[in-house]
Amino acid sequence: MQRQSREWTRRGLLYGVGGGFLIGQQLVQAAAAQQPVPKQKAENAPFPPERRLGWAVVGLGKFALNQILPSFAECKRSKLVALVSGTPDKARQVASQYGVEPGNIYDYQNFDAIQSNPAIDVVYVIVPNALHPEFTVRAARAGKHVMCEKPMAPTPAECERMIAECRRANRKLMIAYRAQYDPFNRTAIEMVRKGELGKLKLIVADHGRILDPADPADRWRMDKKLAGGGSLVDIGIYSLNATRYLTGEEPVAVSAMVYSPVGDPRFQQVEETVSFLLRFPSGTQATCTSSYGCAEVKRYRVFGDKAFLDLDPATDYERHRLVVGDKQGEQEKQIPNQNQFALEIDHLSECIAEEREPHTPGAEGLRDVRIMQAIYEAAASGQTIRL
Repeated sequence: MQRQSREWTRRGLLYGVGGGFLIGQQLVQAAAAQQPVPKQKAENAPFPPERRLGWAVVGLGKFALNQILPSFAECKRSKLVALVSGTPDKARQVASQYGVEPGNIYDYQNFDAIQSNPAIDVVYVIVPNALHPEFTVRAARAGKHVMCEKPMAPTPAECERMIAECRRANRKLMIAYRAQYDPFNRTAIEMVRKGELGKLKLIVADHGRILDPADPADRWRMDKKLAGGGSLVDIGIYSLNATRYLTGEEPVAVSAMVYSPVGDPRFQQVEETVSFLLRFPSGTQATCTSSYGCAEVKRYRVFGDKAFLDLDPATDYERHRLVVGDKQGEQEKQIPNQNQFALEIDHLSECIAEEREPHTPGAEGLRDVRIMQAIYEAAASGQTIRL
């Protein structure tokens, strides 16, 4: 099938249902193009050994510039070798900062040319949610392994296609659930799984922040065609995923409520607040919230019949605090902080080198997308949805 010519910038990418991606200049402003390039970056990493895998980052928005690119300096198995952006001037400036060769700068139109670049082993997809399927598929067809940001895709069908295309190309697909690689969250998982809290009874997880239309990184999140949903798919997914990795179970039923303030232009297409209740096979229940209308919160609390743990913040980029309590009192766990982005990037590189499945493969992302779809269905119907 002949490929259509795509003269794309990030401001012009719009997902068209059933028809791939179309140019939509009027519908979304350039988040990446308007995001200033940080003046500083992390200290240079030591000279990488030949076995380090080369990574290309697709999308130079706020998250990529401030979190992902600096984290390569702390990687042990991975190196940044290429950039993909719809904004040439920004790409050249960032490439100069990070030592990326000019010949390894791509745009959205010539992205498929990465196929002939042996320096690129892995592609990290960091573009608006609705664009994840397209760039994952194109990367796999170019023979590259893929790390895709969460949420994996707007629909389960798109997730399934991404998995199938990567499998067909014999390439790894990993979803960037950074919290699952963070030492604080991993400690919490270990404590729960070892029964240190007793029989698990209840999880309360809350994630919220203010959606700011003045922030270029937030503007596309108000467009349902690009975001796929509101606070649930952006930050509520942290609460959802936490309940699953803490329990080690899949929920069997969900009920939910959705609220958006009438007349608020930010929420004409996407929701502000979602509350949902999950029930697990063991009897554990989880009460979760996500909101684009409250002060920042990123926490969860886990209750057993003997003790509890409180991780607050739980999913911050840098700050974490883990407290464990029982009848005798409370104690803060002292855990060395590590760069969770470097840890997850290196994890995929290690899995590729060792030919094993990543800890958070495409199937993990698919499960969350299916459950989030059920959450929206439960809220719309007012009924409990069995999963």
